[in-house]
Amino acid sequence: QVQLVESGGGLVQPGGSLSLSCEASGNILRINTMGWYRQAPGNQRELVARITDGGSTHYADSVRGRFTISRDNAKNTVSLQMNSLNPEDTAVYYCHANLLSRSIYLDYWGRGTQVTVSS
Repeated sequence: QVQLVESGGGLVQPGGSLSLSCEASGNILRINTMGWYRQAPGNQRELVARITDGGSTHYADSVRGRFTISRDNAKNTVSLQMNSLNPEDTAVYYCHANLLSRSIYLDYWGRGTQVTVSS
């Protein structure tokens, strides 16, 4: 069984920084893409950033230049450094991984961690 467990998040003032981490564990043969999505109340879940196993990254326009995604392939972890946070970044952030377990690639999700940007 595969699990994605997020850590980090919390409450931060506008202009502040937070770091999120996610570790994938279980019966994992290979991880393709890892990433972070977010969902604010009343909104659909949206991509924040993703990174391939080769290190190629993609960011949503709204976070480019402020957020940095990274991963450690040896530890099956992905991290998101968030700087210059603003209230519009408030959401539940979900870790995602497309990975090979047993004989098929599937998408897996963490349970989410709350990020609140408020003064």
